[in-house]
Amino acid sequence: MSTQGTRGTQGTQGPLAGKVALVAGATRGAGRAMAVELGAAGATVYATGRTTRDRVSEVGRATETIEETAELVTAAGGEGIAVPTDHLEPEQVRALIGRIDREQGRLDVLVNDVWGGEHLIVFGKKTWENDLAGGLRMLRLGVETHLITHYYALPLLIRNPGGLVIEVTDGNEEFNKTYRENLFFDLAKNAPIRTAFGLAEELKEFDGTAVCVSPGFLRSEQMLDHFGVTEENWRDAVEKEPHFAIAETPYFVGRAVAALAADPDRARWSGKSVFSGDLAKVYGFTDLDGSRPDAFGYFRDVVFGGKEGTAADYR
Repeated sequence: MSTQGTRGTQGTQGPLAGKVALVAGATRGAGRAMAVELGAAGATVYATGRTTRDRVSEVGRATETIEETAELVTAAGGEGIAVPTDHLEPEQVRALIGRIDREQGRLDVLVNDVWGGEHLIVFGKKTWENDLAGGLRMLRLGVETHLITHYYALPLLIRNPGGLVIEVTDGNEEFNKTYRENLFFDLAKNAPIRTAFGLAEELKEFDGTAVCVSPGFLRSEQMLDHFGVTEENWRDAVEKEPHFAIAETPYFVGRAVAALAADPDRARWSGKSVFSGDLAKVYGFTDLDGSRPDAFGYFRDVVFGGKEGTAADYR
């Protein structure tokens, strides 16, 4: 897919000028887009991940790297800084936060998007039929990484009042009341919702905010490859998967995060779990094609609720 997001001229004049953000898990997809959109709003963005131009993670996608993400952030008007980091390794995360402290002396926005467990998901099997090692690895990638990152990053974040934590997951609290068909995956994607809820309580006295944000049906690089299409002809996949018609680019959730970060009244969202489409209705941003897809509304009403309608009605 095209990695061209916002190409603004805001830079140091943007609403996040002077702010420092860490996007943990910024190699591709939503993480990359969130980093770029924060940069477009003027932020300095540290982009972390395991895949670099010299090394490929277990995900096995050499075509997307954190160096490229950092370059896209800078091209968008911010300052992108790539730091190779395995967020399962406490010493690497400690060193990362130490570097941000030395170089910037502050951290205003923490986006915790670490994942990388798609290749481990197996549907159609009971928990006891699944691969235990793969399931536990999924939990380490999707839960333990987040806790390690918060442990080291939050003391720097609370140094200044008004810090923002974004936990990234798949589905909001209401959507995830439906079993996700794999217990390990279900737990991994519900944990960020509770993490944001708990951190919202802990950050109150520091004027901090914690929100769990989910994209809708994400048209990521991996998803496009899965369907054998590109961003330019993505609608060809609708014949194979009709619900793909509601899909959104990663930049839609990227703009959601940037809007939250720039909102002085963002505390109203603290402790909640929201979709990118929910935030678009409030902040007025659109996807790259000018549409405003409401994936959750579409699935709630049409797919699960049996209401007459098409994806076009929810764009």
